[in-house]
Amino acid sequence: MSTNPRTEPAWRKSSYSSGGGNCLEVASLPSSTVAVRDSKNQAQAPLRFSSTAFAAFLCLLNSSS
Repeated sequence: MSTNPRTEPAWRKSSYSSGGGNCLEVASLPSSTVAVRDSKNQAQAPLRFSSTAFAAFLCLLNSSS
């Protein structure tokens, strides 16, 4: 059985990941939601954030560097 690409999120590695197998992946979901998962544990349910909350998190990361 093939997977319908419209129902699967398009995961991409976070630019904040350091490599070495310690990677976060992010995907945009419907309804302005962002999902985050551990690339080593893809079977675990991802964390979900509103796009507003995720943008605030990224601003916080950028201000601390």
